[in-house]
Amino acid sequence: MSLSADTLSSAVFTWTPRQSDFDAFATLSGDDNPIHVDPEFSARTRFGRTVSHGMLLYTRVFGHLQALYPGRKHVMQTLMFPNPSYADEELTLSFAENPAEPGQILVEVKRSADGALTLSGTCNLGDAS
Repeated sequence: MSLSADTLSSAVFTWTPRQSDFDAFATLSGDDNPIHVDPEFSARTRFGRTVSHGMLLYTRVFGHLQALYPGRKHVMQTLMFPNPSYADEELTLSFAENPAEPGQILVEVKRSADGALTLSGTCNLGDAS
């Protein structure tokens, strides 16, 4: 995507996380909770299958923020994870500048199939480095 930070007001991306993404993130982070990495265990939970680490979702969000706003400092974020994201289900990642708060980006991640919100938050960006 080739939008400049001066003209960007919103952006949308899609991503389909795979079980291999969950497994790799578990290895990297040390969070090998079976709800994320064990399909047999997860099948017996209320979710019925493995669910993404919340911070795996945010790493994808953060990567897009860096691409959309190159050089801007990441000051802070607020995140909520109201519903699970599953392996092999497409997600829609949406970014919008908050007109009421300069430098604040509103972020949403939704399951594309049913529109369920899986990550909701804000990210405050500072000036360029």
